[in-house]
Parts: sequence; structure tokens; C-alpha cells
Amino acid sequence: MLTEERFAKILSILESMGSVTVQQLMTELDASESTIRRDLTALDASGQLTKVHGGAILKGTVYSTRDDEVMHRKEQNKDAKEKIARYAAELITAGDFVYIDAGTTTERMIDYIANKQAIFVTNAITHAKKLADHGCTVYILGGEFKAVTEAIVGEEAVVTLDKYNFTKGFWGTNGVSIQKGFSTPELKEALVKRKSMENCKECYILADESKFNQISSVTFAPFESATVITTGMRQTAFQKCRNIVNV
Repeated sequence: MLTEERFAKILSILESMGSVTVQQLMTELDASESTIRRDLTALDASGQLTKVHGGAILKGTVYSTRDDEVMHRKEQNKDAKEKIARYAAELITAGDFVYIDAGTTTERMIDYIANKQAIFVTNAITHAKKLADHGCTVYILGGEFKAVTEAIVGEEAVVTLDKYNFTKGFWGTNGVSIQKGFSTPELKEALVKRKSMENCKECYILADESKFNQISSVTFAPFESATVITTGMRQTAFQKCRNIVNV
């Protein structure tokens, strides 16, 4: 295969997956490791992708290692979050046993919950109060309080989740990547997200478009494990994904 053909193939794979490893490219292109690494270096130098340890990511993919304060996040992408929240709330039906993760978009969906016959569990104190004020039956996890995200996290929360089997669950995320899945900056919070998703039949990630092609420190679930509810989707790599609902 000629160099230009390999370049085109590498960029095509990245466009569809968002990120790729050297090993994957070696298999797809039937090329040596040294050839693939040389190609990635050349494409990175020409600004067509971003070379990272062990592979490459689409140009524009961002790595983040910390959470923003809740009050700051509440002011970001408000219109998109409103649409996502409204759609998510309409998915809840009578008899559902629902998990609602801490987060600014998950908090907004509470305003639109019309079915009060569902039962709710959350790891966010503000969500619990809002659900109770809304006339819903709600349980809150015990554990360590994380002030930055206003979430209950840690081992005790994970242990508590072992006894629950949710019909539906709604989670926030810091990053959405086809290759790296759903991610968040902090391990204790990631463990709670992971356990609650493992114990849920229908999983929904609420994410405005700013979260796509973002990768945080800890992956808590693979990309295929949940339906992503978003709005204004313009990211080419995600447009053909069957688990994305664009509202």
C-alpha cells in the first residue's frame, strides 16, 4: 500500500472511531509498527490528527483531568441541556425504578418528570431534595460528599448500589469517545457511575455536544453500553452511531 493510501485509510478510521491504537492500525493496514508510527508522526506534523501515546485521536479531541465547579457548569450550554433534560424525563414511566446520577443536566430533567409513580435513587443531595419537593419517592446513597460536583462517592456508595436493580438510569459524563467510552476525572466518582450502570437495564448518558471527543482520566463505561441523548450533533464520527439520540 502506498504512503498516501495509508494516510487516507488512517484518517478514514479516525473519522469513524474518534481514536485508534497503533496495534489496530497495524492489523487494518497490514503494516509494521515502525511504518504506522512513522505515518502517525507525519500526519501529526501536518495537523491532520493528534498523535498520543500508543495511537492517535481526531484533531480537536481534548483531555481533561479535573471537574469544573457545579455553578460554572450550570451556565454552560443551557439551551441544549434543557432539550436533553426534557426528552430524558419523558422516558420515565409508572413502575420504573430509576437511578439519577449527579450532574447539571440530570438535575434539570427533574423539573420535567411527570410520572410520580416511579421510585428514584440518586447520589446527589440537591437532586434528592428536588425530587422530594417534586412529590417523588427518593432514596439517596450514603458515602463521601464531593463538594465540586455535589455528589456522594466512594466505597460506601458502591456497596449500597449492590442491592439495587434499576429499570432505567440517567448519567452525566465529562467525556464521550467511541474508543475510550464515557469518562470522568475522578476515580471515586467513576466507580459509583460504573456500579450503578452495571445494575441498570436501560442506561442513558445525557451529554451536550461539547462532551464529544473529550477524554477524562477514568473511563467508567464503554461507548456501546448506553444510549446517548444529545442535541445539535455535528460530530461526523458519531452521526452514524446507532446508540445516539439527537433531540
